[in-house]
Amino acid sequence: MRLPLLLVLGAWAAAAPDAPARPKTARVFLTAQAGGQRLAPAGSAAFTDFGQPLESQPCVFVDPSKSFQTLLGIGGALTDAAAETFAKLPRKRQGELLRAYYDAERGIGYSLARTNIHSCDFSSESYTYTADNDRELKTFSVAHDRKFRIPMIKRAIAAAGGRLTLFASPWSPPAWMKDNGSMLQGGHLLPEFLQTWADYFVRFIRAYEAEGIPVWGLTIQNEPMAKQTWESCIFTAAEERDFLKLHLGPSLAKAGLGDRKVLVWDHNRDLMYQRAQTVFGDPEAAKYAWGLAFHWYENWSGGEQQFENVRRTAEAFPGVNLFHTEGCNGPFDTKRIDAWDNAEAYGQAMIKDLNNGAVAWTDWNVLLDERGGPNHVGNFCFAPVHADTKAGSLHYTPAYYYIGHFSKFIRPGARRVASLSNRDPLLTTAFRDGDGRLAVVVMNRGEKDVAYRLWMEGKAAELQSPAHSIATLLVD
Repeated sequence: MRLPLLLVLGAWAAAAPDAPARPKTARVFLTAQAGGQRLAPAGSAAFTDFGQPLESQPCVFVDPSKSFQTLLGIGGALTDAAAETFAKLPRKRQGELLRAYYDAERGIGYSLARTNIHSCDFSSESYTYTADNDRELKTFSVAHDRKFRIPMIKRAIAAAGGRLTLFASPWSPPAWMKDNGSMLQGGHLLPEFLQTWADYFVRFIRAYEAEGIPVWGLTIQNEPMAKQTWESCIFTAAEERDFLKLHLGPSLAKAGLGDRKVLVWDHNRDLMYQRAQTVFGDPEAAKYAWGLAFHWYENWSGGEQQFENVRRTAEAFPGVNLFHTEGCNGPFDTKRIDAWDNAEAYGQAMIKDLNNGAVAWTDWNVLLDERGGPNHVGNFCFAPVHADTKAGSLHYTPAYYYIGHFSKFIRPGARRVASLSNRDPLLTTAFRDGDGRLAVVVMNRGEKDVAYRLWMEGKAAELQSPAHSIATLLVD
C-alpha cells in the first residue's frame, strides 16, 4: 500500500520571487514507474542561453506570450458510492483522504466536484426525491442524501478551504415521468412532464443550498444518447435544446437561479460537435447554456479517442466553455489496481483535452471500495483511490498522482500558454498563473528515457524524462 506524500507535496508551495522577464530555473516534480517517485521533488535545472535547436535535439517548447483559455478547475465526482465507502472508513482515514484530494498544499488541491441528482449506477440502489406520481413535487426531499453524500460533500468543501465548485447531473428522471416506466434502460421523458422535470432541478438546487452546499451548475442529462442497464434517459440534440429553451432555462431564471451554469451534452467526444451545433445554433437556447460537457468513453468500443472533436468544437464555437465531466478505467480487476496504463490514460486525456480548449477536467468517483463499487448493476470500475473497507485502509493508485501533476500545480484562474514537443513520446501542456509562474507538464509514454531541453525565449534547461513518467516543471 502506498500513502500520499502529503508532507513532500507541500514543498513546492514555498514563496517564490516575482517572475523575472526571462526564465532562470525549472523545479521538477516527478512520478515515474521505475524509480518509485510519486509527485516527488526531483531537483531543478538552470536555463542558459541556447540558440537554434537542431532537429536531432529533443525539445519541449513553451511560448508564454501566446495565451488561451482560463482554467476553471480540476476535480472528481462525489457520488453515492464514494460517500458510502468513505463512511465505512475510520475517522483518521477519512481525514487523510480529504487532505489528499482537497488540500492544495498537503494534497493535490481538487477545486471541482460533480455529484448525482438522485441515483446513478454508482449508488447502492435506485431512488428518487419524490413519491410516485407527485406532479407538484410536494414530497420532494433530499433526506436520502443526508446519510452519506451530503456529509461527505460538506467535509470536502471544508477541506478545500471553504470553496468547492460543485455541479450536479441526473442519470434519469423518475420512472413515472418516462415512457418506459423505468429509470433504467433508456426511455424518454414524457412530454407532459417536461415542466415538472425542470421544476425538479430547481427543487434540487434549493434543497442542497439549504443544506449549506452551493450548486455552481448543472448538466441536463448524463450520457443522453446511451441506453444503459442502469439509470439512463435518451435526449436527442433537438429534445435537449427545446427542454433547455422552453423549460429549464426559464424555470431557473424565474426561480432566481439564472446565474447557475448549465452544460449540455455530457456524453462522449464523438457527437459533441453535432450537439453544439444544434443547441448553440439556436440563440434562444444558447442564452441559457454556459458550456458543453463531454466524456472520454468513445474508445471503449475499441476505437481511438477523438480529441480532434474537442478542438473542432472549440474553433467553431469560441464562446462555449468545453468541460470534461467524466472518465474512468474499467472493468475493475484487483490485479490491475496499479496498472500504469490506467494512469497514462489520464495523463494523455488531460493534456490533449486542455490543449484542445477544455476549461475544466473532472474525473469520475473520487473513492471506491475493494471491489470497484458499490454499484447496483455490477458496473464496477477503477478510481484513483480505493478503500479496503474491512481493513480500514486506503490505496493510492498511480492515477491519483498523474492527476495531481495537473490539479496541484495548475490552479483555477491559470491561463494556458503555447507548448509543444518535437518528439512523439513526449506530451506537454503549460499554464501561467496570475503571478507569471509557469507550470509545464511533460509526460513520457515511451519505453525509453528521453533527454530533452525545455526551450523558452532563447534559453533552455537540460532535463531528463524517464520512461513511463510524468513531471511538472515550475518555472520561476
